[in-house]
Amino acid sequence: MSLVDLIAQADERGLAASGLACLDRCVPLLGGDDEILRPLWGNLTEASDTADWGGILDRIRGKLGDSEADGDSEADGDDEAVLLARRMLAAAPAERTGTQIRVWADACSVASLQIHRLLDPADDPATLDSRRAGRTEAMPPLAAAELRRQITVLEVLAEHGAGGLRRALEVSVEGRRVLRAVVSRRARGRK
Repeated sequence: MSLVDLIAQADERGLAASGLACLDRCVPLLGGDDEILRPLWGNLTEASDTADWGGILDRIRGKLGDSEADGDSEADGDDEAVLLARRMLAAAPAERTGTQIRVWADACSVASLQIHRLLDPADDPATLDSRRAGRTEAMPPLAAAELRRQITVLEVLAEHGAGGLRRALEVSVEGRRVLRAVVSRRARGRK
């Protein structure tokens, strides 16, 4: 099943986790530590109150900063990647229910894939839409791994519901480590 199909079939918890996982993997671009989004992950459990999502989100935005523009308007790949990550955070809905969470999850999927394409040294000849629809031949490795992670998160949550949150978080942590290493390597290369 394609990523687009999985998002279309996901329930609200799956959508919230999908968007959150994309954002979580991009936290290194926002300067956040590995635990910054943990309270939002906790809000996805069965015992949590969905009404708490917005307050938790506001506190995290305060810690990470909510600015979309830090620096000049001439963006190189890293600047554009940071801008996309900031937009993911800024666009997160105050409620983790309804149509807004589906729109956010879909937008996060696109933004996260684009971020990974920007940071991958190999060019991708195909469109993001074709990648999300399942056409992965000749896909650069960093973006291909991100696509697999997005699919895995949605499949695990579709199969296990809240019981799949631990695995979804593990997949996200793995992706965050990879992106942190890429960002660090690029920063060293500029010095």
